[in-house]
Amino acid sequence: MERTEKEALVGEVKQRFDRMTSAVFLDFTGLNVAVVTKLRDEFRKAGVEYRVVKNTLVRHAIKHHAWSKKLDDTLVGMTGIAWSYEDPSAAAKVVKAFRKDKEHEKLKIKAGLIEGQILDAEGVENQLATMPGKDELRATLLATLQAPLQQFLQQLNAPLQNFAYLLKAKEDAAGGAG
Repeated sequence: MERTEKEALVGEVKQRFDRMTSAVFLDFTGLNVAVVTKLRDEFRKAGVEYRVVKNTLVRHAIKHHAWSKKLDDTLVGMTGIAWSYEDPSAAAKVVKAFRKDKEHEKLKIKAGLIEGQILDAEGVENQLATMPGKDELRATLLATLQAPLQQFLQQLNAPLQNFAYLLKAKEDAAGGAG
């Protein structure tokens, strides 16, 4: 690879780290091409970018970040990086689901990165992958916003309901007395 190609790749990787909401670093040693292709397809479906980049080029791309030194132990050996841009937990959820299959157990999580915080493999699988997704958070927010309106409508309807119950009780009392 020539110097200009390396510089372009470093710029591209730097841009991905600047745009991302989270990243998951993977060790794919021992996986065959078919399994890696399946993993890439799963990432694509979830809106996650996955790329294998040389560790030295990744180091150059992230050197301006304060957390870059914390990744020195991670950037060793074969490393694949999965970047999530909208849903921080998307890549971690895909990896966790993918590893449940017996033949995909060789895929190992090296580390995770979210908002400058480095997570170990266990943190990625137990914390990042269990975070609610973008759609789940939207549904929760919508329910939170709707609750006061629903309660307000119930309060407005309460006098009418109580009046109806009163009339029904009087009718029952009048019918029972006669």
